[in-house]
Amino acid sequence: MNVRATEEITSVVRTAIEAARWAPSVHNTQPWSFVVDGDEIALRADSERKLRIGDATGRELLISCGAALMNVRLAVRALGYEPQVRVLPDPDRPALLATVRLAAAVAADSGTRLLYAEIKRRRTHRAGFTGLPVPERLLEALVAEASTEGARLTPVRSEPAVRVLAAITCAAQEVQSQNRPLSLELIRWARPPGSPRTDGVPAEGYPREPRRTRPHFAQRDYTHGHPWGNDTDQFFSTSTGVVAVLTTKGDSGQDWIAAGQALQRVLLHASAHGLSAAFHTQALEMSHLREFLRQELCSQEQPQMIMRLGITFDDTRGVRRPVTDMLEER
Repeated sequence: MNVRATEEITSVVRTAIEAARWAPSVHNTQPWSFVVDGDEIALRADSERKLRIGDATGRELLISCGAALMNVRLAVRALGYEPQVRVLPDPDRPALLATVRLAAAVAADSGTRLLYAEIKRRRTHRAGFTGLPVPERLLEALVAEASTEGARLTPVRSEPAVRVLAAITCAAQEVQSQNRPLSLELIRWARPPGSPRTDGVPAEGYPREPRRTRPHFAQRDYTHGHPWGNDTDQFFSTSTGVVAVLTTKGDSGQDWIAAGQALQRVLLHASAHGLSAAFHTQALEMSHLREFLRQELCSQEQPQMIMRLGITFDDTRGVRRPVTDMLEER
């Protein structure tokens, strides 16, 4: 391989890891690291960033890493190479979640370019939405995007079902707020105003006084009694938006990684068309509530994410660790 080709591959690999760091993750923990070997990127789980109480099984960690894997795949393909992906390639190394090798040269299609352009623009929303309607054709497109990755996105059409999801989210939030070890774990990932940290949820990432939606979906309390939050006018942000549930047929580590890839594909497509998403995972972190949802609302499939989709005029700033912090030696 000539010097020019080597330099191009090095640039593509670096850009792919740069894209991966913008993936969403639970509490913005960014629980991943990367090892580079020539034209291959290895994605690893960073156990130091796992939520040992809130995510004891590692399900949300793997969903987060699955979203990062999707960004790597999109970047590699957008930059002219076919990503050759192996998920959980070595049973003896459970922290090795996936490898991505630059294979044959390809021309990126318009869909790939569309999603790739949204990687740095996409933001997590933590409040209500405007009352502007979400087009039905867009929802159908999001369902198709999830299906591409082997997951199912179901917009919840039934008002009673939406009320059940809202009530169970609020109940889980109330219970978790009384759990001191869980609250201390959450505080670890809450950033006060002016913090120089490049991970965790910044105080500017949610409104100081959010308005209640109807039905109301409880948000995480990252303030732990402090008057934190932004001062964005929430006058028009009173709509719940479209509630949707992401499910998979199985519930293995491979299914969780697939759910993360499907989630990120959905979020990027939504972002490209002016939609934001708010996540509500409290009930999914309690095994008995998650099982209740599986049996009663998810047609026996495994619920991996509860979200609300809608239109907002907020423009928050994303915070991510530098690439150098995510690279490990071989």
